[in-house]
Amino acid sequence: MTFATCDICDAHEDKLAMGALAVLPLLFRSFGKQPAFSGPAATLKVFEDNVLVRSALETEGNGRVLVVDGGGSLRCALVGGNLGVLAEKNGWAGIVVNGCIRDSEEINACNIGVRALATHPQRSVRKGVGDSNIQVSIAGVAIHPGDWIYADADGVLVAREKLA
Repeated sequence: MTFATCDICDAHEDKLAMGALAVLPLLFRSFGKQPAFSGPAATLKVFEDNVLVRSALETEGNGRVLVVDGGGSLRCALVGGNLGVLAEKNGWAGIVVNGCIRDSEEINACNIGVRALATHPQRSVRKGVGDSNIQVSIAGVAIHPGDWIYADADGVLVAREKLA
């Protein structure tokens, strides 16, 4: 699927005005071999704990985008190289992390798209605390399971339905 987030915004100004399409604030750095990716969202809410992230990526992605609301923590990484390989192997289109990743060179070798706030060398704790398949909020933008995520060099969009 070829798309441009700028074109989606231009074609759907009504949805932007109604809130059915939103732009995530430009906080994210791009990683992985896919600079552009899209798919329906699977959501997680965790804090400095990546057990649920691994569990999600161990399942078939079927072209979905894993959206991880890590609370914006910059104190540890929620996704590393092994999870990037797992995401690629299991057919995930991409990962959006409201938090950090690590092993950026390994993730950059994976045929997926990743957006994250930053890199951090320390791994997260592993307690298994968090929620999956719930509405999350990143920088004031609500993301529901099944919303469509569109990411490219110009930004990350959240749409209530498939648009492109």
